[in-house]
Amino acid sequence: MAFSSSVAVRELPLFPLPELVLFPGRRLPLQTFEFRYRMMMNTILQGDRRFGVLMIDPTTGEIAKVGCCAEVIHYKRDNDDKMKVMTLGQGRFRVLDYVRETPYRVGLVEWIEDEPVKENLKPLAGEVDQLLRDVVRLSAKLTSQDIEFPEEIPDLPLDLSYWVASTLYGVSLEQQSLLEMQSTLSRLEREAEILKSTRNNLAARTALKDVLE
Repeated sequence: MAFSSSVAVRELPLFPLPELVLFPGRRLPLQTFEFRYRMMMNTILQGDRRFGVLMIDPTTGEIAKVGCCAEVIHYKRDNDDKMKVMTLGQGRFRVLDYVRETPYRVGLVEWIEDEPVKENLKPLAGEVDQLLRDVVRLSAKLTSQDIEFPEEIPDLPLDLSYWVASTLYGVSLEQQSLLEMQSTLSRLEREAEILKSTRNNLAARTALKDVLE
């Protein structure tokens, strides 16, 4: 089922999750335990299998206004009606208003996309790709582990920017900021900054480890 944002505004069931940011093109496994979310899943499975994932701010407890639509691509129902669900991130959206909040949240949302690209982003995308490779290589050396570089990294700058953002574990607020950006250039530039800082830190720690050994 291909993603379509031809309808500018629609109602969308919402699934807020603590410190988790979903990006387009990325998979997200979920287990539904709460009765309200089992109800939600049963409802969306009868429709287009889509719902919105929103991050809950770890510091304030507030629910983000910008999220990513998830589509159920596979599910397994247990005997007690709990479900294991695999979803795939689709388009991004902004919550305009809440239609209702019980038994689960439903929002009136509008789809958002990045601004048209005027610059040639391939050189910057190539830099980000190389920085990521450097980080993986240095992490493997520092931890003495065999960390293989993923093969499925996208080539297109927009898709790459989402992919890299999704790998930044433990920094959900930074990920949320990247999700909300509507400039592929700005997103890649920020990711280059983050990866450079990480690479330099890992290089320094690796050099120290070599000296001590």
